Amino acid sequence: MRSRMAIRIHTVLERFFPERRVFLRSDSDTRFIRLRPGVQVLGFLGASSIVAWAIIATAILLMDSIGSGNFREQAKRDQRTYEARLNFLAAERDTRAEEAIAAQERFNTALQQISTMQSELLTSETRRRELETGIEVIQTTLRRTMKERDSARKSLNETQLAMAETGAQGASVGGSPAMDGAISALQGALADTAAERDKIIADAQDALHEADEMAFKIKIMQDQNDQIFRQLEDAMTISVKPLDKMFKAAGMNTDSILKQVRRGYSGQGGPLTPLTFSTKGEEPSADTKRANRILNQMDRLNLYRIAATKAPFAVPVKSSFRFTSGFGYRRDPKTGGRRLHKGVDFAGPVGTPLYATADGVVVHASWSSGYGRLVKIQHEFGIETRYAHMNKIRVKVGQRVSRGQRIGDMGASGRVTGPHLHYEVRVGGKAVNPMIYIKAANNVF
Repeated sequence: MRSRMAIRIHTVLERFFPERRVFLRSDSDTRFIRLRPGVQVLGFLGASSIVAWAIIATAILLMDSIGSGNFREQAKRDQRTYEARLNFLAAERDTRAEEAIAAQERFNTALQQISTMQSELLTSETRRRELETGIEVIQTTLRRTMKERDSARKSLNETQLAMAETGAQGASVGGSPAMDGAISALQGALADTAAERDKIIADAQDALHEADEMAFKIKIMQDQNDQIFRQLEDAMTISVKPLDKMFKAAGMNTDSILKQVRRGYSGQGGPLTPLTFSTKGEEPSADTKRANRILNQMDRLNLYRIAATKAPFAVPVKSSFRFTSGFGYRRDPKTGGRRLHKGVDFAGPVGTPLYATADGVVVHASWSSGYGRLVKIQHEFGIETRYAHMNKIRVKVGQRVSRGQRIGDMGASGRVTGPHLHYEVRVGGKAVNPMIYIKAANNVF
């Protein structure tokens, strides 16, 4: 059975691959190699496999090349989009900063106005109280004068009755000189009393008119104060809320931060001191409470501004740069393995200026293994920033730096593939994404 099957297969192969002989001739001998159908089939299959492998490999290389080109183009498009977004955010940050400065100037002007208006209001209130006291004195004098007038009239009536009873006797013997003198004295007293009464009434009317005018002026001043208070409250809301939102977006406890800053800036006095008018044991007025609320908001705004300079809300590179790598796990450009990238990378030319992102103290400024030339700055609130792969370091250990101060130049020292800045933010020794702080400050600075 096997012989028949082999004969059939051999017959079929003979049709397509007939037996061939390859002659090898030399000077003294001639030999040949017989190529049976089976050997030819194996050779054909081997050659076909090699050709197919070459075709497939070429196709894979072409597809990979095309895919890589598309990926690079996409990366370039993403880079251009990101750079345009960063430029837009930088312009918007500058606009917000200018608006904040203008709002601060308007706020200072309004504060001066409210101080002046408050002084005028206190003076008007004192004047009004004096007028009320004068009116009370005038009214008391008027009541006393009216009583004296009524008493004089009663005396006059009694005298007239007495004169009527003695009229007949007075007609026969003539008027008594004493009686005539008493009548004249009474008439003079009545005239003086009436004149004094008229003068007091006129003075009272003038005082009431002046009090009405003063009340009208006080009402106008109160309306002006209310308008100024509203403007100040709106300005405080516009200024404080973005800062509060910025700190919360960065995951920072605002109450704890403000307490910590307040401990370092605990002096008092000047225009931000709460109002403490003497109220004779009474509750402060509504305007006083309102002014104190605004002053408290001003204090909160100033504390926020101080805290903002002590946290890394700025970008360490102000010149043109390319954002090449973000925070998180990535493929290591050196080994090809997967590892955590604990910061963000900003690529640019060698020598690009690098700046501190917050106020702090330099705790490291030298070479550090794979980081190359490294600067570490310790900030408030347990925050530390790191600036790696520098070409040149421009600060020393123990030096106190401010936000925006130049600390070094971009370079390619340490374990790198090209010149760039590796920027880290660590809170309590743990690396966090620096973009949390940078993005949180986009709408504020």
